[in-house]
Amino acid sequence: MLRGSALAALLVYLPGWHASRSGGLVLLEHWLNRPVLLIGAAVVLVVVSLVIQLEFRSRFSQIGCAAVLAPLVLAAVPILFLSFVFSGHGGREDRFASPNRPDRVLTVTNVAFSIDPIYRVELETGTGWSARHWSMGTWNTSGGDFVRVDWSGPDQITVTGRTSLTVFDVLPDGSPGEPRVLPRQEPDGP
Repeated sequence: MLRGSALAALLVYLPGWHASRSGGLVLLEHWLNRPVLLIGAAVVLVVVSLVIQLEFRSRFSQIGCAAVLAPLVLAAVPILFLSFVFSGHGGREDRFASPNRPDRVLTVTNVAFSIDPIYRVELETGTGWSARHWSMGTWNTSGGDFVRVDWSGPDQITVTGRTSLTVFDVLPDGSPGEPRVLPRQEPDGP
């Protein structure tokens, strides 16, 4: 029964992992893409099922079991602590709705675990169960390739860097087209 529950936890995680890819369903990823929780639960259930099967009548088997389980428990505590500290998407998420289509939203998420932000930009299209997210890339601010992102037209998104502009056209199905990288025009002085 415990191993069946472990398998069920893994089977629940797989659709969430699949939905985390570009073009995946937003709600499915949000609810089921929990690797620490679901894979961790599967590992714990398998270990518990193995411990239950063992007989601990001799002193040697009791010491051996404690010697194996103690490092597992000690390793699990910091992993669980860090997973709760860095749970979610890693940082603040900004959302910008399209000026003419409320069902198209840009999300900008800081995914860095350091001082210098690294931004993941995604386009969410649709509403409810049919909402999908499309990855548009990850930009690092320390290299100067990200300043801001905005809707530059009704179906156009521009990621502004210090030296270049990356322009995406939103296709009729809601997915972003291939990016075009253009040199950034510096405004003339006063």
